[in-house]
Amino acid sequence: MAKSNGWTRQQLLIAYDLYCRIPFGRFHTSNPEINFFAAKIGRTPSALAMKLSNIASVDPTFIASGRSGLASSSAADKAMWVEMTNDWDTFADEIQKAHGFFETGVKQDEEEGDPNPNDQDYSGEDVITKAKRRVGQRAFRNAVISAYGGQCCISGVAIPQLLVASHIVPWSAETNQRKNPRNGLCLSVLHDKAFDRGLICLDDDLTVQISSQLQHSDNDFLKTALLAYEGKTIQKPGKFWPDSEFLAYHREHIFVG
Repeated sequence: MAKSNGWTRQQLLIAYDLYCRIPFGRFHTSNPEINFFAAKIGRTPSALAMKLSNIASVDPTFIASGRSGLASSSAADKAMWVEMTNDWDTFADEIQKAHGFFETGVKQDEEEGDPNPNDQDYSGEDVITKAKRRVGQRAFRNAVISAYGGQCCISGVAIPQLLVASHIVPWSAETNQRKNPRNGLCLSVLHDKAFDRGLICLDDDLTVQISSQLQHSDNDFLKTALLAYEGKTIQKPGKFWPDSEFLAYHREHIFVG
């Protein structure tokens, strides 16, 4: 049965996870995902849908767009938005623990207490690190692809198997921004590879630039798939706009002019 008291931290973390991965237009009670997680965290679908709208009302993207009809946010909503955007990596770990809490009823970091240092098996350390990395990558992908409505922001391709949540600042270059969806673009596999290799970039106004290495190509495929987008504006995301500092880094360090 749904709880009548205030939202717990674990419930809010699940709501924030859903906000990051569900497009804004699907914050409604007929969404099966909202129904599933509402039951999981002990809230009604309408309460969870309203909470997602509350979160949207503190999202700078929606504030800047002047959208109307959003519900009022609480102090806890605002504080958690700051927590999330200040440290995406830690926040992703907290979300993982919240999911574990609703699966087991026990906070993951309290499940067994502090292990005895003399009994630790360091051979499993890499396994744990890799598992956390996979969770973070999945959260990043979900947030980025959701922000762009499941379409490549350059070509409009909307086939999930052909979409990549592409990092603007490479994974290896900035460890603190790996899970930040503002460091991501939803691209087709072709445009992801071209972006990663510096053959295309974005200006601050989100228009596409093509490298001079491709400008004089007479290949018909390249003309259609890449060169045709020179100077065109990408599809703007519904949330998590690409950070201008990340775009500038890519132009300076990755793009081949």
